[in-house]
Amino acid sequence: MMNRFRENRQHFFSQIKDFWHDIYGMEYALFDIKRENAETINRIRQATDQIGHIFYKSAALLRMVDDETLLRLGFPTETHSFIRLQTLPVESVIARLDLVVTDEQVKLLEINADTPTFIKETFFVNGKVCEQFEMQNPNEGCEDQLKQAILKAVTSSFRTRRKYEASNIVFVAHSEHEEDKLTTMYLKDLSGLQSQYMDFSHLQLVDEPILENEEVVLPQGLYDRSGEKIDVLYRQTYPIEHLIYDEDPITKEKVGQSLMKLVEQQDLAIVNPPSAFLLQSKAIMALIWGLHEERHSFYTPEEHNAIHKYFLPTYLDPDVFLQQGQSFVKKPSFGREGDTVEIFSNTGKKIAEDIHKTFKDELPVYQQFIELPQTMIQTEQGPKQAHYMYGCFYINGKASAIGIRAGGQITDNGSYFLPIGY
Repeated sequence: MMNRFRENRQHFFSQIKDFWHDIYGMEYALFDIKRENAETINRIRQATDQIGHIFYKSAALLRMVDDETLLRLGFPTETHSFIRLQTLPVESVIARLDLVVTDEQVKLLEINADTPTFIKETFFVNGKVCEQFEMQNPNEGCEDQLKQAILKAVTSSFRTRRKYEASNIVFVAHSEHEEDKLTTMYLKDLSGLQSQYMDFSHLQLVDEPILENEEVVLPQGLYDRSGEKIDVLYRQTYPIEHLIYDEDPITKEKVGQSLMKLVEQQDLAIVNPPSAFLLQSKAIMALIWGLHEERHSFYTPEEHNAIHKYFLPTYLDPDVFLQQGQSFVKKPSFGREGDTVEIFSNTGKKIAEDIHKTFKDELPVYQQFIELPQTMIQTEQGPKQAHYMYGCFYINGKASAIGIRAGGQITDNGSYFLPIGY
């Protein structure tokens, strides 16, 4: 019976071009669907719009704080001038909110404003699974919303550089990571823009003009493998916190920091924009919660209500939770896929942790623990009980496609993609 299910699953997903239904030889996309009702979908989108608005409003405040405050929020010194840039009308083109949703409440776990993945799954594959299970796709129309956002971002990006035609748009990823490459290719194809895909290793950076006989023969800028200057770099999956430490393997020059200087000097436009990284630190949630606890006038009474309703108490130390005997989670300020996350009981004893410790040197934040709900999922190994978490995309400042990751209490790299349908 399970062999038949496995065959059906493999046959179905193999028909979806350029999709990673298995990752590292392990099952990822479930040949299963979670039935949702319109009310739940509306609650998720309504929460996303209100939470997203609060983050965007907070970005304006973050641009005004001093360098010491940015450091205390986990932002490396090298990024300070870069993240204060506002190169687009929106803070982030593609952001994703991770949410815990029950019948009683919707609570925010975190925002990935800079380099969210899980895009092709929710915007494209979810619809295919809905067709197969003869259900309505709650993400209908979202793919067009995504396409328009990419087009708007790219055209706005080169207008800020006083160019009205971007002659060279490059979508870039690390090609050895299948998911990163295929996500980037999906966005490139969806945009319909005349553009090219390139691996990061093929980019050439000229950080100051090259002169011959006191004449500029090669202006500073970022160049593709053909030696053409790049106008817009679309880097969906490569985080700024990694980029700033990138070195040339031979010269040891900090090429990532040179790349950010090109953006500052308007020699290059980059999408997601620098402001998306400004919202990436989880310490921002501690800042928002701190202002809320003070009932600070920066937020309106309606915004305070939304923070109370949707945000979890979050701090830069665990003292409040230890004093009140509450369970809490310790997370790195810049972390992904559950990496380095630890869960503590109400006595302060560690009761669960992710085995990966990639972000152990990052500034930690402490957030009130919330149990993820559970559901039965159908896998190639048979039915399983799994915790699940919603991801709702926030596209150009509007709630959009929704998907579910299912797995353990810590949603990590080994979690499944669970499609949803009406």
